[in-house]
Amino acid sequence: MNGAIIFGLLIALMLTGMPISIALGLSVLTFLFVMTSVPIEAVALKLFTGIENFEIMAIPFFILSGNFLTHGGVARRMINFATAMVGHWHGGLGLAGVMACALFAAISGSSPATVVAIGSIILPAMVAQGFPRKFGAGVVTTSGALGILIPPSIVMVMYSVATSGAVVFGPDGKRVSSASISTLFVAGVIPGLMLAGLLGLTTWYRARKAGYPRMPKASWAERWVAFRKSVWGLSLIVLVLGGIYSGAFTPTEAAAVSAVYAFVIAVFVYRDLTWRDVPRVLLDSANMSAMLLYIITNAVLFSFLMTSEQIPQVMAGWITEAGLNWVVFLLIVNLLLLLAGNVMEPSSIVLIMAPILFPIAAKLGIDPVHFGILIVVNMEVGMCHPPVGLNLYVASGITRMGITELTVAVWPWLLTMLVFLVVVTYVPAISLWLPRMLGMM
Repeated sequence: MNGAIIFGLLIALMLTGMPISIALGLSVLTFLFVMTSVPIEAVALKLFTGIENFEIMAIPFFILSGNFLTHGGVARRMINFATAMVGHWHGGLGLAGVMACALFAAISGSSPATVVAIGSIILPAMVAQGFPRKFGAGVVTTSGALGILIPPSIVMVMYSVATSGAVVFGPDGKRVSSASISTLFVAGVIPGLMLAGLLGLTTWYRARKAGYPRMPKASWAERWVAFRKSVWGLSLIVLVLGGIYSGAFTPTEAAAVSAVYAFVIAVFVYRDLTWRDVPRVLLDSANMSAMLLYIITNAVLFSFLMTSEQIPQVMAGWITEAGLNWVVFLLIVNLLLLLAGNVMEPSSIVLIMAPILFPIAAKLGIDPVHFGILIVVNMEVGMCHPPVGLNLYVASGITRMGITELTVAVWPWLLTMLVFLVVVTYVPAISLWLPRMLGMM
């Protein structure tokens, strides 16, 4: 009953058009002060300690790094490198867009940033070469979603933070620890590359079927020149991920390193960003970071309420008594997250749903790392379908296409993503093989 009241109040406030972060805070505070005897001091303390987390510092640093790279010409050089490698295949520029999105995703950690950086350059080029605008929009909108699956990923950081304080137990009664950010980053590599390959295959098939233009095959000398010009940006992938996996620094430290490195190559190496542009980039990053941290603060309070009312534990007990196995539970989770993607953006969904669903998943013996990757893939799909798909709105601004028209344009790639979601849901080895091979699990 308490759970129904909390969620009913949250949904009612959201239906008024109130921002999700404010709706979260108001629903929690109303319930705490009206239906519980929790002192206001405890609420204030929880608000402060909830974001007093070293891992959370990675979020503003990755956002800053992504903004420097977006404005600093790194994306254009990655597109040139990708075009030199795969531009001569069917749908060459489209395939180059998928490859460039995958490369940029490995240094930005953000899907909207990937769509803006790659889409604003590759889309006009595709239209000029004779590709339909809808085709280019579909490629960039869905491939940009790789930004939250290929590490580093801001959504993975949020999942780890949202589940880190939970006390949960597996089917054998032993305590289950939440997934670390480093392990999640490693686990996202193979699913990210697989999804990039599937989106590329869809692009190639549709381009070949429709007879879309191909580019002349680049010589190895031209490929070497393109690689040499993009090597500073590509090196960030090795620096960040190599540093994390080798143990040289933590994910949070890696985020700080990536921000400094991105600043240096944008301002001093490529010189596409002037000193006058730096304050604007810093302000944009601060605005986005403040928005996410405000959502996190209210979501932490919401998680505190869920825990104090024992709602996840009651739900886990009910599911266990009902005899639902992990197969049915994961199907329900997918449907629930896809439905939530219709009305909320990814960070809010993860911060609200992960603390509730994680104890149930642990009780059914589902690995926390696999469950985290499953949630991230769901968020990818949610970013590409209406009415709240962030990538759709970003791509709409770039392509000057309406949301309805853009929704029709992305459906072949969106269908590919849904098929991949089913595969990654029921084949845990896709997510778990690499972390196990590296001894991280």
